[in-house]
Amino acid sequence: MNNQESYVQDQLRSHYPELEPDLRNEIAHHALVREVKAGEVLMKTGQFIRSTMLLTRGRIKVYKESGDGAEFFMYYIEPGKACAFSMICASKQEQSEIMAVAAEDSELILIPLSLMEGLMSGYQSWYRFVVETYRSRFDELLNLIDNTVFKGLDERLEFYLNNQSKSFKTRTLKITHEEIAKDLGTSRVVVSRLLKNMEQRGLVTLHRNQIDLEFTGM
Repeated sequence: MNNQESYVQDQLRSHYPELEPDLRNEIAHHALVREVKAGEVLMKTGQFIRSTMLLTRGRIKVYKESGDGAEFFMYYIEPGKACAFSMICASKQEQSEIMAVAAEDSELILIPLSLMEGLMSGYQSWYRFVVETYRSRFDELLNLIDNTVFKGLDERLEFYLNNQSKSFKTRTLKITHEEIAKDLGTSRVVVSRLLKNMEQRGLVTLHRNQIDLEFTGM
């Protein structure tokens, strides 16, 4: 076992302890480790996916991109999780329908497409991991739909800020009004107006490129 395989083994044990030892051995033997900088695009709409991504450090932001270039934030991939869309596209050799960007400096373990079928049929822990990944992302998307379709933009904004707080484990968000507007598919002017209203209600405190949350839960 070379140094990279040993490193991958350590990362899998630390972040993916549910995977069985033989599976970790096989992944370590074939996988690549990739470090990316914040802002680097990892997956583009229309791109053919060649590998499945497991995240060991950092945070990946997943968007849905419209035909006119507008972007809608879906969810984050965090350490110990995987990209469900890369699993789907890789298994079917289809083009990606989402865009993934590194929200922070991150580290990925890339599992080649050629291994996917064998891992699914040969390892129960991988099968369960894939199913759980699909299930958790489906639940997140249902929650997103509920808060997008059935609620007003003011409630969507509170839901978004609360999710950001939970993801980054802080009530101080380093984020601009422009970034929020982009994630919610609206304009900066609208977001600024809604945030000002929230500040007047004592829900947030606004600073330059920073928002302090004064509310908890949704």
